[in-house]
Amino acid sequence: MCGIVGYVGAKRNIPEILLEGLKRLEYRGYDSAGLAIGLDSGMEILKSPGKVKELDRKLKAGWTQDKFKNAKVGIAHTRWATHGPPNEVNAHPHSDSKNRIALVHNGIIDNYSELKARLSSIGIKFKSETDTEVLANLISECYEGDLCSAVAAALKQVTGTYGIAVIAKDQPDKIVVARKGSPIVIGVGDDEAFVASDISPLLPYTKRVIYLDDNDITVLSRSGIDLRNMDNVPVTREIAHIDWDANAAEKDGREHFMLKEIEEQPLAISNTMRGRMDHNLVTAKLDGLNLTPRDIAGVSRIVIAACGTSLHAGMVGEYYFEDLTSTPVEVEQAAEFRYRNPILDRDTLVIAISQSGETADTLAAIREAKQKGALVASICNVVGSTIARETGRGVYLHAGPEIGVASTKAFTCQVATLLMMALKFGRAGRLSRSAGQKIISELEKLPDLVRQVLDSSDKIARIAKKYSSAKDFFYIGRGYLYPVALEGALKLKEISYIHAEGYHAAELKHGPIALLDENVPVLALANNIPGKDKVIGNIQECRARKSPVIATATFGDKDILKHADDVMEIPECSDFVTPIPTVVALQLFAYYVARERGCPIDQPRNLAKSVTVE
Repeated sequence: MCGIVGYVGAKRNIPEILLEGLKRLEYRGYDSAGLAIGLDSGMEILKSPGKVKELDRKLKAGWTQDKFKNAKVGIAHTRWATHGPPNEVNAHPHSDSKNRIALVHNGIIDNYSELKARLSSIGIKFKSETDTEVLANLISECYEGDLCSAVAAALKQVTGTYGIAVIAKDQPDKIVVARKGSPIVIGVGDDEAFVASDISPLLPYTKRVIYLDDNDITVLSRSGIDLRNMDNVPVTREIAHIDWDANAAEKDGREHFMLKEIEEQPLAISNTMRGRMDHNLVTAKLDGLNLTPRDIAGVSRIVIAACGTSLHAGMVGEYYFEDLTSTPVEVEQAAEFRYRNPILDRDTLVIAISQSGETADTLAAIREAKQKGALVASICNVVGSTIARETGRGVYLHAGPEIGVASTKAFTCQVATLLMMALKFGRAGRLSRSAGQKIISELEKLPDLVRQVLDSSDKIARIAKKYSSAKDFFYIGRGYLYPVALEGALKLKEISYIHAEGYHAAELKHGPIALLDENVPVLALANNIPGKDKVIGNIQECRARKSPVIATATFGDKDILKHADDVMEIPECSDFVTPIPTVVALQLFAYYVARERGCPIDQPRNLAKSVTVE
């Protein structure tokens, strides 16, 4: 992993379109970059460790305007190291030992060691430490003039995950693309075609895309797109239309994508809820779930599977469903789900949550759930993503593209969606009209509640500056704000590189309190909701150990000033919706701490936007 872009056609300057595509994929996180361009005279490969700008510099240093004038095909890649350190040799594209095949690859080839040993035994020499170079040589071994057949034959020997784009020296007018477990999107043009690992590089050129399914293999050329499976049988895939505008993936004058996306949350939440409030029946209209009230009444148990930020959203959702529907809920770390033999049946609903819709562990969880006969639904942001397609039912967030690696607007829209789902499920059961009306009213206030927090960003920035030199941080909360404490700590550690831990406030005295002293600030979520008095007691325990305390508190709460060194104010709202404005304050706090420390906020080290390998 991490990013793929490719082009075949004669309409565009290929080096420029590849470099621009790589720049649009930088948000995914990477440590090296490279490209391969097919020419009538052969194939040019250029690679560089570091950022895309380094590759651009190397390319232009040896680039004459005529060199690539007649090029018709090119592939490029940003790599996030898995096998071997980030350097020029290990960077993609990789070629075979005969230099007739070039390949870019996202994913992991699990049996690459065995394949490498066999290929080495017949005299093939390897230059890199990567599994991808093994795959390039395996394709070359199978190549007898038909690149598509060679790729299919090689992949039948492979176990693992892959999204690949392959070109051949003697076929400078086509790209062969395949996927299994790693996303690939085809861009449909007129007398040209595009390929990428997500839609962001395609947006300036086409809004027509095809999402490949696992075991699809496709030949892209100027004359069209030939879709097949591994057995060389033609398949049909729907052409989807992308509504996102290319400008939605730009910073729009902000210093960072993360700040832009934090500030977009009022609009994003509005888009998530638009057209989904049914005031007549006092419920939520979530047609994508394809569940009638009778179907919902048959659900006896809910399991939520997710990873990272989406897992924290799922934890908030557990409170929603249990409080509004009386349905027992379990929240599962998706990576653990299929390995622990979960107990599921036809009356269990499994909800998979993933911003990208491509998270490998979450995808594996839904496949296990389907195998065990459970009903499966998803919450995703990316239309046409693998998880959305494989569940076949669910809710799209409509939050727009999220470019910053640290998720912000996707989280708040996930939480809003879970509340709408719980409302829908509750109204199919024991939730009264009056209670439902209160929840709809609270949901409709959310964009304004978030705006009020954004209006206090200058104050949050001043608090962040005060604590930006801390080396350790604790976040504590209770009830609906316990998962928010976990998410706030995650945001801080992701982008500022400060060690931060989130805890249920009651857990402090069960061990972590041993670490508190004047050098360890505590951020306590003390909003005016049930559990506040207990949180105040926990704050006193922290202050007794001399830890500085930052508190979130409801506007107008003067009492909190007696207990905290600094306060971030949250507008008054019910416990159901308070996680959303509160987490926005924590996102801003993390952002300003990271900015003060000079960290690469949109592309934090070692992280990738979409985790497409287990």
